[in-house]
Amino acid sequence: MTHAIRIHQTGGPDVLRWEEVDLPAPAAGEATVRHHAVGLNFIDTYHRSGLYPMPLPAGIGLEGAGVVEAVGEGVSEVKVGDRVAYAGGPVGAYAEARNIPAHRLLRLPDAIDFTTAAAMMLQGLTTAYLLRRTYRVQPGDAVLIHAAAGGVGLIACQWAKALGATVIGTVGTEAKAELARAHGCDHVINYRSENFTARVREITGGEGVPVVYDGVGKDTFMGSLDSLRPLGMMVAYGNASGPVPPMDLLLLSQKGSLFVTRPTLMSYTAKRADLVALGEELFAIVSAGKVRIEVNQRYALKDARQAHLDLEARLTTGSTILLP
Repeated sequence: MTHAIRIHQTGGPDVLRWEEVDLPAPAAGEATVRHHAVGLNFIDTYHRSGLYPMPLPAGIGLEGAGVVEAVGEGVSEVKVGDRVAYAGGPVGAYAEARNIPAHRLLRLPDAIDFTTAAAMMLQGLTTAYLLRRTYRVQPGDAVLIHAAAGGVGLIACQWAKALGATVIGTVGTEAKAELARAHGCDHVINYRSENFTARVREITGGEGVPVVYDGVGKDTFMGSLDSLRPLGMMVAYGNASGPVPPMDLLLLSQKGSLFVTRPTLMSYTAKRADLVALGEELFAIVSAGKVRIEVNQRYALKDARQAHLDLEARLTTGSTILLP
């Protein structure tokens, strides 16, 4: 027997339950991973609330790091004793141990510990595809990154800076502004006291940016479109403030023949070769010290309810981990 956080209905953080569960031997193609750390991400709240529906009852969580304890028939990607990490599903990471398809696992370099790995996999792989695949940031680009002091934001600011971009970030408090500046943000905009669209135009000499990375959603979407230069790309990868309402596509032509995409990590890592390639880019830039992973909150796994409360109240910065 082992323990896991489970949900039997959707709703607020109170639906998260710490339960004893059975852990069978891994099936063909699976590996059993004993977690040393589990990542907390905003998408977990979408699964818990029902915004992203899934069959119930269910586990929750998409990211973890630990050691392979057993492998099922036909597994060649990992072996017993390997240090591994993963992100992107299937759900069920909020557990002391779990079975997971072995093709989703990445072997960890010795230079990266379990805590760092669990804190960075989902946010880091997300940043990797956003900056290197969805819109490939080039030296000299000006990029707008919303929630610059969040988990993805801090990684994206550092990575974009390392690529030679001018990094513009939005935050909601002065403390978060200082954090963003310390992680490569050249221009920090407090959206509570400033019009971020006007400031972006000012910073770029009226031109606008070629790309906006927006994980906030409803509250920033239209302003993000207005921050783009003609032919710019709006990358809407999250809904922290709520889902974006339906819009008239004609707006995109009126605002300069803009591009809008709603990407997901699963689409960009559906093929193992793509997952491994993105993982190698992430591990390389972290190992080189060009991206620092800020683990600013730690909770016991059984206290996931409190972690969700704090995350949704925007009391967290950087990355948060849950410890089994």
